[in-house]
Amino acid sequence: MVDFTSASAAEIVAAIRDKKITAVSAARAALDRAEQLKELNALVIIDHEGALTTAAKVDAGEITGPLAGLPVVIKDNINTADLPTSAGTPALRHARPKRNAPSLQKLLDAGVVMIGKANMHELAFGITSTNLAPFAGPVRNPYDPSRIPGGSSGGTSAAIAARIVTCGLGSDTGGSTRIPAALTGTVGLRPSVGNGGTERRYDDEGQVVPISRTRDTVGPMGRTVADVALLDYVITGSAMAQPETLRGKRLGVPASFWSGLDREVETVMHTACDKLRNAGVELVEADIPDVFEQNKKVSFVVALHEPIEDIPAYLAASGIEGITLAEIAAMIASPDVAGLFGAIMTDAFGAAYPDVMRVQRPALQKLYADYFHEHRLDGILFPTTIAPAPLIDLEKGSGEMSIDGGAPVPVFDTIIRNTDPGSNAGLPGLSLYAGMTASGLPVGLEIDGPVGSDTKLLGLGLAIEAILGTAPAPKL
Repeated sequence: MVDFTSASAAEIVAAIRDKKITAVSAARAALDRAEQLKELNALVIIDHEGALTTAAKVDAGEITGPLAGLPVVIKDNINTADLPTSAGTPALRHARPKRNAPSLQKLLDAGVVMIGKANMHELAFGITSTNLAPFAGPVRNPYDPSRIPGGSSGGTSAAIAARIVTCGLGSDTGGSTRIPAALTGTVGLRPSVGNGGTERRYDDEGQVVPISRTRDTVGPMGRTVADVALLDYVITGSAMAQPETLRGKRLGVPASFWSGLDREVETVMHTACDKLRNAGVELVEADIPDVFEQNKKVSFVVALHEPIEDIPAYLAASGIEGITLAEIAAMIASPDVAGLFGAIMTDAFGAAYPDVMRVQRPALQKLYADYFHEHRLDGILFPTTIAPAPLIDLEKGSGEMSIDGGAPVPVFDTIIRNTDPGSNAGLPGLSLYAGMTASGLPVGLEIDGPVGSDTKLLGLGLAIEAILGTAPAPKL
């Protein structure tokens, strides 16, 4: 028998392949656990019939592949032909795309069993996953259901942390795979995006409900780095990541990313750094000059202008008829998201957009390129979020929080601070487990690398995880 609460994706696949268990038993275990843990609200659709039908075909030898029988969940902004793709917003609740997103299709071709669609922050415009649409509702953190799991891929991370599945797909615009990974003790990859084209690792354009063509990407999420690396291997067809040798590796430690930390996050991260030093990693203490200031010139302009073009283009490409951008905006249920769409619908940042894309974003990318080159770095190391998971705000969806009892600060700006700059520069980033606070909340550690270094980044993650370990299961 396989213990599905501790088995890796590879172990589940091997057990099915070797006929130690059936794919139907694996699917049923995931479906049963999803039903038992419905109060977490991790999934908006639990597809019993579809999952068991697919699993039976695996057992009959009709579906084969390197992931045959592996149960997964898929974020509800990623197109699925057999299930609605709502992005957690009322206007799209019954939207049925014509085809699966390419990254999902590659997983399906490899034999995965999709057990359902994962809940998310409405339209992916937030980092709490406190969705206030009536059919969706807030996702809850398995380590403390009064707290957020992070977002916008909070449903995927909550399902993984709760041991419903070992892995699945999220998406990332400013931190949406990495923030929930950090706050739930799981692993999230933001693949390279660069300037698009050949620099983009995953090609799902037009098949994911968008925020920004410049920033969006699908990203794999898992309980371990190995789970994430396995999905990345299948999606990209590239070489499987192997653990890197840590001795002699140089990781930048930029002071600006380490400022203002919650005391418990700081304690966990310094302990992690000590372990990495003992393993031979050279931690290079050098800041990235003016990185946050330069990022501010880019971030909101891109994210709040591009949806004007990208959402209508998505609707057309997906074959979703009879719904307009204006109708989507008018029906938004979450106050925080509705506020952002006020700026989108008036194109408040349209005039600034050409300069941002021609001058400001390239300047941000140059800051990173110079930093990697001048300090001869293999990666950049920092806390994924500067505080553990804050409490759920059922009034606004994303309100304020306090760090160590200090003055209230915006949840969005605080939690996304460290993940956003690399996103705007198009870099790959990997968040993995660093440790637990005294109150039992996970803390995440992120490594960013140069564009195109995804496989090496995963290799570094495999090696670091071997030293730091993985998160204990939540007590559910």
